[in-house]
Amino acid sequence: MSFFEKMKGGKKSPSRVSLSEIAWSWVGAFLGIAPIAFLNYNLFSGDDFIFIIGSFGASAVLIYGAVRSPLAQPRNLVGGHIVSAVIGVIAYKLFYPYPWFASAFAVATAIAVMHATKTLHPPGGATALIAVIGSEKIHALGFLYVLIPVGIGVLIMLIVAVVVNNIAKSRKYPEYWF
Repeated sequence: MSFFEKMKGGKKSPSRVSLSEIAWSWVGAFLGIAPIAFLNYNLFSGDDFIFIIGSFGASAVLIYGAVRSPLAQPRNLVGGHIVSAVIGVIAYKLFYPYPWFASAFAVATAIAVMHATKTLHPPGGATALIAVIGSEKIHALGFLYVLIPVGIGVLIMLIVAVVVNNIAKSRKYPEYWF
């Protein structure tokens, strides 16, 4: 198959999911993001802490909407975010005078390390990038960024995913832990 032939694709689009699946995905995402957003806007709004980051939205799609995906499993969710957060903070600290380089380095290195550690979680790339391009509040956290908001946020989302995704008989989460 030639280079350009590969770009045509070859498979049909996936079939629709049931209304029940859509509803459970919505409930999980709402209940997973709500406590993190509540903490961000009610408990930490006057502090220098930030408790919610954009990559959590992408994680919600995976752990509540694609529960069987290998990319949504706990090892990937937690490990991918933590590894990527560490890499993002390191990239910012080393290369902050060159934000374009720090951004590219953080994302590319996060992907490589997630592959190497079997923790590939696409939102992890955003977590690494946020450590570089985030606000002064994010930069001021330094390595605390790995724990708050990243570590605690993903643990909250994981707990909700384990509970909500196992209520319906048609859903099971996780497929595996490690």
